[in-house]
Amino acid sequence: MAGPFSFLLYWQEEIPVEELATPACALVVTPHPDDAEGGCGGTIAQWIKEGTAVYYVVCTDGGKGTSDLEMTPEHLSSIRQKEQKAAAEVLGIRDVVFLNHPDGGLEDDYTFRGELVRAIRQFHPDVVLTTEPYRFNAHQHRDHRMAGQVTLDACFPYARDPHHFGEHIREGLEPHKVGTVLFWNSAEPGLFINITETLDLKIKALTQHVSQVGGRPTGQWIRSRAQEVGRLSGMLHAEGFRRIDFRR
Repeated sequence: MAGPFSFLLYWQEEIPVEELATPACALVVTPHPDDAEGGCGGTIAQWIKEGTAVYYVVCTDGGKGTSDLEMTPEHLSSIRQKEQKAAAEVLGIRDVVFLNHPDGGLEDDYTFRGELVRAIRQFHPDVVLTTEPYRFNAHQHRDHRMAGQVTLDACFPYARDPHHFGEHIREGLEPHKVGTVLFWNSAEPGLFINITETLDLKIKALTQHVSQVGGRPTGQWIRSRAQEVGRLSGMLHAEGFRRIDFRR
């Protein structure tokens, strides 16, 4: 980008729309309970309507996500796990894997990478969706950066190559080649998914996370945001992603 105001100009211009075929299987790697619904809930709801099998990996327990000093992390994580299961049920998610790392404690390390590689080899996704690790225009939660980066590395080359985490192969989990990674909340999305038909379902799923959005005008904000993103691509309501393809 050239100049300090180029980001604003970018968001004012309509962007050429990339296309992505509806995948047979998608894996969503979300740092905390509620991030997936906010970031890609409309997209995965649309895909599920079209026959996609969608699975979740929830990386942390979400136990620090409160300003209430009377709320313990243990109690909050229990609440948030129930909320995540309810939201997944609304959308029709096939299975939810909880890694239960401490909220705020994700690291780019062997253990976390191996957990994501295991999920990829278990579910065989065509597309993996996760948080944008590189938000240079704004600060974001460290767990979001870690989840996005480690997911990308887990997809390529670790899940592909059999000698990475060879114990998985001995357990019967075959290497898997992910075709595409989609990052939500990117400053420069290139792929837009029309969520007009599933926007209400996205809102319903997100509002299951009462501990995080209770009492807020969540539906109004989500609808307004979807309209803003939609205007970039000539759609009424949309979600936008930065796309990385490993196979074309």
